[in-house]
Amino acid sequence: MTNDMKVWFLASEVAPFAKTGGLADVAGSLPNAIKKMGVDVRVALPFYRMVKEGNFPTRKALSRLEVPLGERMLQGDVLETATTEGVPVYFFDRGDLFDRPNLYGTPEGDYRDNLERFTFFSRAALLFARVVGFSFDIVHCHDWQTGLIPTYLKTIYREDPFFSHTASLFTVHNMGYQGIFPAAKLTTCGVPATELNPEGIEYWGKISLLKAGIVYADAMTTVSPRYSREIQTPEFGMGMDSILGKRSADVYGILNGADYSSWNPATDEHITNHYSLDNMNGKKKCKADLVKELGLPQRFVDRPLLGMVSRLSAQKGCDLLAQIVEDIVRLDAGLVILGAGEETYQALFLKLGKKYPENVAVRIGFDEALAHRIITGADMLLVPSQYEPCGLTQIYGLKYGTVPIVRATGGLDDTVQAFDRNSGEGTGFKFVEYEPGAFLDQIKDAVKVFEDRPGWMKLVQNGMQADFSWEKSAREYVSLYEKVKARATER
Repeated sequence: MTNDMKVWFLASEVAPFAKTGGLADVAGSLPNAIKKMGVDVRVALPFYRMVKEGNFPTRKALSRLEVPLGERMLQGDVLETATTEGVPVYFFDRGDLFDRPNLYGTPEGDYRDNLERFTFFSRAALLFARVVGFSFDIVHCHDWQTGLIPTYLKTIYREDPFFSHTASLFTVHNMGYQGIFPAAKLTTCGVPATELNPEGIEYWGKISLLKAGIVYADAMTTVSPRYSREIQTPEFGMGMDSILGKRSADVYGILNGADYSSWNPATDEHITNHYSLDNMNGKKKCKADLVKELGLPQRFVDRPLLGMVSRLSAQKGCDLLAQIVEDIVRLDAGLVILGAGEETYQALFLKLGKKYPENVAVRIGFDEALAHRIITGADMLLVPSQYEPCGLTQIYGLKYGTVPIVRATGGLDDTVQAFDRNSGEGTGFKFVEYEPGAFLDQIKDAVKVFEDRPGWMKLVQNGMQADFSWEKSAREYVSLYEKVKARATER
């Protein structure tokens, strides 16, 4: 489609280097898909301890890059590696900011200096490009951690010839994370005081880096068409619906894709028994292995096994699930939960696991290999989110023949088609009202279909045939890049 487009792709986490959630999966997969379309795309993220411990081969790209942070001038190194598909990846290294156990904080809360950390990264990414002469057409930024970058391009670098034809695209993966800090921190950001107003970076007397990205970017995307519409309503806008409404002509919804090189039951390195639509024997073996690994009774090899792989938070519908665990036990279904997050839900699910050890297995933490084994071995995947910008686990579940049971919101509604037993069409089960009874009804329906083996296999096959590969989404992104670039050229 294009062979002269240059994109600087900036995110606070990128798989496989550093990951806490779906943003990393997107930032790890989308650049590879874009590169295949002839785009010169390069990726940047901070050099966290997690990256260092991954022992990725790197070389020094630049030493002692000078980066202003408020009244101070800090120095940092830049390291370089590449993805398996050859996309250059740059790590911005400053130990006092990024050499920590976690990416954003501890279970007690966010790191107190997150504004300083991601201001440094954002400023450094732009300065590095100028130093090495990477004259990019588009800077594609993700979430509040990079929200200052569009702001800089429209303010302090507005007259800089190097950035004169640079356009910015800002992707919001979750409106719930807004990067809100005291207004006094504006000087640390290096943003002119004139921008501290309701039309700029100011947000209810504070500053919001998410709002900065929304207001100053040339265009904005979200990670599913439905979510792009939902966030412009009071219910889902998280207080920013009116801000988004002013920019509605520049807001686009592009559905996330799935990386089928990592998520494919025929080749998955995390499972021992591979399978495909033509030969499903491996799935039952994987289920038996999972039942044994998690210490559940042998009967669950043949009974319905429900899985949930998720951040444990209110957003993910953990309260709904907690209220119906006893009902699931009464159905003689098994329940497997893997995740980490809010202490309330971690403790609650562990307690339920101890109360019902014959039916419920709970593992707290982030375990990529176990996540693959649960999505492989479970019969049904639970995603009862209050809201869900896109969601990837339900897409993975479809590919693995693990039927999703989801709330009809955001990307969940875009990717799962309700199953119709009469026509045999559909890929999963959906409920609308955010209440435990509606969720439980869909689980009961799924269990009934599970007991009708021909009907169940038809449903499983429908899901496995669905295609959410990155190619289509990448085409939409490149088309949007070209549109935004054309606007910038006209400036």
